[in-house]
Amino acid sequence: MPTNQPHMRPYEEEYANFTWETSRKELGYKDGDVINIGEYCTDRICRQGKGDKLALIWEGHSGEEKRYTFNDMRQLTNTIADFLQKLGIQPGERVCLFMDKVPELYFGFLGVLKMGAIVQPLFSAFGSESLLTRLDNAKTRAIFTQKKHLPKVRNITKDLPELKHIIVVDDDGLKPLRELEVAFHMDKAERIDKFDIYPSLAETPSVLHYTSGTTGQPKGAQHVHYSIISQYITAKYVLDLKDDDIYWCTADPGWVTGTSYGIIGAWSNGVTQCVLDAGFKAETWYKFIEKHKISMWYSAPTAIRALMKEGNEVVKKFDLSSLRHLASVGEPLNAEAVIWSKEVFGLYFHDTFWQTETGCIVISNYPGMKIKPGSMGKPFPGIEATVVDLKTHEPIEKKGIVGMIALKPGWPSMVRTYWNNESTYKSKFSKGWYHCGDRASIDEDGYYWFVGRDDDVINTGGHLVGPFEIESALLEHPAVAESAVVGKPDPVNMEVVKAFITLKPGFNSDKMLELEIMNFVRKKLSALAMPQEIEFVDSLPKTRSGKIMRRVLRAKEWGEEIGDISTLENDM
Repeated sequence: MPTNQPHMRPYEEEYANFTWETSRKELGYKDGDVINIGEYCTDRICRQGKGDKLALIWEGHSGEEKRYTFNDMRQLTNTIADFLQKLGIQPGERVCLFMDKVPELYFGFLGVLKMGAIVQPLFSAFGSESLLTRLDNAKTRAIFTQKKHLPKVRNITKDLPELKHIIVVDDDGLKPLRELEVAFHMDKAERIDKFDIYPSLAETPSVLHYTSGTTGQPKGAQHVHYSIISQYITAKYVLDLKDDDIYWCTADPGWVTGTSYGIIGAWSNGVTQCVLDAGFKAETWYKFIEKHKISMWYSAPTAIRALMKEGNEVVKKFDLSSLRHLASVGEPLNAEAVIWSKEVFGLYFHDTFWQTETGCIVISNYPGMKIKPGSMGKPFPGIEATVVDLKTHEPIEKKGIVGMIALKPGWPSMVRTYWNNESTYKSKFSKGWYHCGDRASIDEDGYYWFVGRDDDVINTGGHLVGPFEIESALLEHPAVAESAVVGKPDPVNMEVVKAFITLKPGFNSDKMLELEIMNFVRKKLSALAMPQEIEFVDSLPKTRSGKIMRRVLRAKEWGEEIGDISTLENDM
């Protein structure tokens, strides 16, 4: 059982004395050294004498289990890297991972980095349209996928001239593969014990994560190998990972949490982690914790609220005494959930705040620090944070005043650019600060309190969904004339997607059409992007220049003041 003595010193002392050099020294890194995330998470751990230690305990939806040591992982990531090299993949080219949470996804991530390509993880629930948008933007050269997702890839192959290889990790040989398609069986392949790691440097591109925006296409956030300096130490200090922990990060690596802390943070610390490739069910989750004696659990408010909904009695059926530290990520964790977790688990869930663009946790509640239920906590040591005035972009000195969260650039895992979109990247900075796009206030004790997004991006279950992409998909339905998408309050998911739609002549609004449109979006994009509610309207609120005013629709859903509507072309 891991000790409960935190790695991190008392907060004020740590914040006053911390430098990123602490992480660099612990990782054995000096300026100019080769720094390859794949190597640091596998070979380096084996050199420390931990080759026989369990790296991954994987469990599938039907209960099947696989276990891999760090030496297994070292060899298998070499095998994947060698396979890609022999296909002709070059350093710097993009390799997409489009799979469920199978071992090949996790080892593929590190294998791609070992041979110098840029890894592009995408959520396996994406439909063909969402997949096409991201692969086309990145000019992806190869994609790893499974049989179940192959039809979605085949639907768009003709529109992706840069895509040269479709790698199927579970092909059974029953049907012939098509042009560009090749089978790769990780567990059956001849293991490669020695592989010449690509000599990546601090600023060599590593991971390309796509994040939704208010307007336009999703943006590819380009990270670099140096990001591990942040991810290693935040995993150690915030998640308090210890050498004898059994760790469970519930996030899918299609999202940044699943890579920064479901791969890099844990394995760079040499920690054993568990992965459950199954849908959410309270009893399944509790049984998983009990079975594997999980000690550190990093989850999302959506899941925590869903567990709350299942009640306290189900918890009592399981022995969860192995748990020693809990943390939450993806969206604000409401105070009720923090208090509930203390009641049923004897432990608080520690809320953490960060983004795809920050690459690591930047504001958090820390082990040993006083918890204020509902608060985001305080800035991580090494991060200079504030809230700035929404108009002047100057820091707000007075406590309790709402502003936009802003960070002083320079931490190691900060996004370096948006793929082929430098102008949007630069727009995120003003007066020496990076603007997160989230509003908050700071209390007298220095704790941050989340207020809301500063744009129209919808946070559903901790996943950011851009309205533009959904509206574009809606307009492809033959019945839809115009559409506007906003977030609607939801007790479990924080927000769900609601669409306002005007119909073309000849179509009548009814329940059948509503369901048809919902499923249309679900198939094109993903279940997350599917509207949970559709309201058919005669017209949408627009400015006199024709721009749809989503904020008017959103304000009505949230019971907020509509504000200035002098630019509306018609009265509501």
